[in-house]
Amino acid sequence: MNAALILLVGIVILACGYIFYGRWLARVWGVDPTRKTPAEEQYDGVDYVPAKPAVLMGHHFSSIAGAGPITGPVQAAVFGWVPVMLWILIGGIFFGGVHDFGALFASVRNKGQSIGEIIADTMGRRMKQMFLVFAYLTLLLVVAAFSSMVAGTFKATYTETGALDVAASAANASTAMISLLFIVLAILFGFCVYRRNTPLLASSIIGIIGIVVIVLLGLNFHPLYLPNNTWMIVIGIYIAVASVVPVWILLQPRDYLSSFLLYFMMIVAVIGIFGSHVSIGAMPAFTGFKASSGYLFPTLFVTVACGAISGFHSLVSSGTTSKQLDNEKHALPIAYGSMLIECVLGICTICAVGFMWDKFSSGDVTNPMQVFSIGIASMVATIPGLSGVQNVLQTMLILAISVFCLTSLDTATRLARYTFQEMWLDPGETVKDAKGYKKILTNPYVATAITVVLGVGLGMTGYLKIWPLFGASNQLLAAVGLLAVAAWLGKEGKENKMFYIPMVFMMVVTVTALVQTIMGNLADFASGTAADPFWDVCRTIIAAVLIVLSIVLAKDKKAAAAGRTTQAREAQQQE
Repeated sequence: MNAALILLVGIVILACGYIFYGRWLARVWGVDPTRKTPAEEQYDGVDYVPAKPAVLMGHHFSSIAGAGPITGPVQAAVFGWVPVMLWILIGGIFFGGVHDFGALFASVRNKGQSIGEIIADTMGRRMKQMFLVFAYLTLLLVVAAFSSMVAGTFKATYTETGALDVAASAANASTAMISLLFIVLAILFGFCVYRRNTPLLASSIIGIIGIVVIVLLGLNFHPLYLPNNTWMIVIGIYIAVASVVPVWILLQPRDYLSSFLLYFMMIVAVIGIFGSHVSIGAMPAFTGFKASSGYLFPTLFVTVACGAISGFHSLVSSGTTSKQLDNEKHALPIAYGSMLIECVLGICTICAVGFMWDKFSSGDVTNPMQVFSIGIASMVATIPGLSGVQNVLQTMLILAISVFCLTSLDTATRLARYTFQEMWLDPGETVKDAKGYKKILTNPYVATAITVVLGVGLGMTGYLKIWPLFGASNQLLAAVGLLAVAAWLGKEGKENKMFYIPMVFMMVVTVTALVQTIMGNLADFASGTAADPFWDVCRTIIAAVLIVLSIVLAKDKKAAAAGRTTQAREAQQQE
């Protein structure tokens, strides 16, 4: 099969999904361009700050993307390219896009409040508290996994004698230096746009030139050769600061500028795929219902998360994006559109895996970042006249992925801070109203410190031990997000039937995956073959707790989807 044809078909289907299904959703939900958004009504200069659509698109897209649409399809490629592509297309249009757009719209109509508050209003405080606990758990896992992944692209390499291997560490040192300079550039960009009122176009041109300058500088000057744990501490300090400073200083400008790297990466991928016209015939269309990673159901639907549907997206939509939206009409392209663009990245990843199939299937190259960067760069190198750009492009692509991970990381930390604060507040109570121990725990600096210490500390154990936990909890959050928005739409008298199938499907997928995790761990314990008993115990306990949450949610899902509150149900029972 020709890679260019696969990508072209995918783009056409996704475009049709946006034009017909996405716009239909906006119409039936009643998106109103004349209605004021929370960013305007509750402006505070810190979290509620109206952002230009292009800037907010950059923030949202960079935050939800990360390494997810690359890591998932690479790991799921063992089932063949057809099931992965089908899930990306169907999941993106009818599951993920609806989930992300619905979460943003519901939050905007509820004063920029989180999904947790929407659940409290429609399903009761108990359900809200359960959601917040697992939302916080998921965000901690995001902080842990992504901080570990970023540190892995920064860390120095040492020889068996403990001596620094400068040659082997040069690429990582360059990535670290460019990433640090990128932060400085973002702060300067934010100052120009928000304090000097420099036109966005002029600022963007200067910003792009700045990106080129810092890349060239970082490639030629990279004096920082630090071990993994030292970088983990540095990253922890950075995300702690990024979580509490006003969004216009760092979050908005950094995410906007980083989106240019993401667009660059996608443009390079598209050029490589269309320009090379390579075949991915070596990659099987379908390998069967069982592979090395498990059975097709539910493994495929948990593994390909961000490329189809991800619970983390609802936290971004209702956590930071809803507080910066300047007009409701921009919710469709920012939320639904970003999800579909992420699907395009997932399809590009399939093509990269297909091109690298011999090395991937043999185990020579299995790291998702390397599979994608080497695959796309190699495709570009097959285009006449571009054979000498492979190494440079490969370095740039790895840098781009690292920047996206860092972007998702600082957004996740801010969201975790919001969630931790919200866990201690009663309905209608704000951080300013909190007293006693609540005043201490909801303090933004205290909440951030607790989050960073727990997340970074967990991340020091390595992301490979964390990722399985994240996959299950993340997809359960997706089911809960669908459930919450369906409940709110029902309460508002709006159409919500488009949520039923995705909600039930994701719930079944999650429970099945969790049961398999528990059974697998118990089998390892019984046979004495558990590779890491401590982490197996942790995964087993968390999986069991998540199943309990799923059962509780399933018990109330019919009433919630119909839009009835807990209080209304109790009143009906009394009658």
